[in-house]
Amino acid sequence: MYSVNRRVFVQRTALLGVGLKVGLLSPEPARASTPKKMSIARYKSSPAERDGVAEEAQRLTRRVIRDLGGMSRFVSKGNVVWVKPNIAWDRKPEQAANTNPDVVATIVKMCYEAGAKEVIVGDNPCNAQERSYPNSGIRPAAEKAGARVTYLDKRKFKKMTLKGKALKEWEMYTAMIEADTFINVPIAKHHSLAGATLGMKNLMGVCGGQRSRFHQDLSNVLTDLAVFVKPKLVVLDAIRVLPIHGPRGGNMEDVKRKDTLVAGVDQVAIDTLGATLLGMDPKKIGHIVEAQARGLGTMDYKSLSPAESLV
Repeated sequence: MYSVNRRVFVQRTALLGVGLKVGLLSPEPARASTPKKMSIARYKSSPAERDGVAEEAQRLTRRVIRDLGGMSRFVSKGNVVWVKPNIAWDRKPEQAANTNPDVVATIVKMCYEAGAKEVIVGDNPCNAQERSYPNSGIRPAAEKAGARVTYLDKRKFKKMTLKGKALKEWEMYTAMIEADTFINVPIAKHHSLAGATLGMKNLMGVCGGQRSRFHQDLSNVLTDLAVFVKPKLVVLDAIRVLPIHGPRGGNMEDVKRKDTLVAGVDQVAIDTLGATLLGMDPKKIGHIVEAQARGLGTMDYKSLSPAESLV
C-alpha cells in the first residue's frame, strides 16, 4: 500500500474530471487510428435519368470519400491536383462510356474544400478531345465546379523511365506525373482485349505515343503503369456500367445501373470489386492477377474490411 498526499490527489481528480467533460462534450466519436483503405457507397434506389442521377452522384461521391477519412487525407492546402477521369469517347453521359460528370465535378469541389490551389481535369482520349470533352458532360460540369479543364499538349509528353516488365520507358504527360496529388476516376466497363476497363486501365490516358502497342501485353503494361503512376486516390464510378460491348459502347440497351461508387488506395482491390460489378471473374483478368502478384494490392478486397454505406 502507498499513500498519496492531498495536493497530488486533487490534481489527479481535476484531470480526471476534465477528461470526462471532454469526452461527454465531444461532438464526434473518436476516429479509428488506422484509416480505411477502401470504401463502398451504394444508392438506396435507382432514380430515373431525368430526375435524380446528378444528386445521386454527388451524394455517393461525398459519402465514399468521407468514409475514407475525407479529402483532406489526400489533398493538402496549396496542392495542385490532377483529376483523371475517363473521357475517351464522344459519348453522352448516359451511354456509360466515360466517367460520370457529376462524380468528377464533386471531386473537384471537395479538392478545393480541402485547400487545393488548383484542380486540373484532363485525359488523352481515343476520339477527338474537342468532341469527347464537351459531349461527355465532363468539361462543363468540371469547369462549373472550378476546375481548369485542359486539352493535353503533345509537346508536354516526355519520355520517362518506368523500369517495368513491358514498359522500360514511355512518353508520359509531365503535368500529370508532377502534380502534387493525382486522383484516378475511372468508370467500370467491358473491354474486348483487357477484359475490363477499370482503374489501372484508365492510366493509359497518362500516356502518349502509339498506345496500340500496349495491346500486345496488356497485363504487364497496365501493371507497369499502376506501379509508376501510383495515384493517391482512386474513385471508381459504377453508377452506370457497361458490362458488354465496351469500351466505346453506344447502345443504351447495354448500359446497366449499379448505383455504386468504390474508392480507396488499393488499386487491385478496387479493380477486383469493379470486375465483380460487371459480372466478371477477376481471376480471369490478366492485369488484376499480375498486379496482385507484384504486391500492388490484394484481390481479397473483403480482407480490407471496407467501409460500406447505403446512401
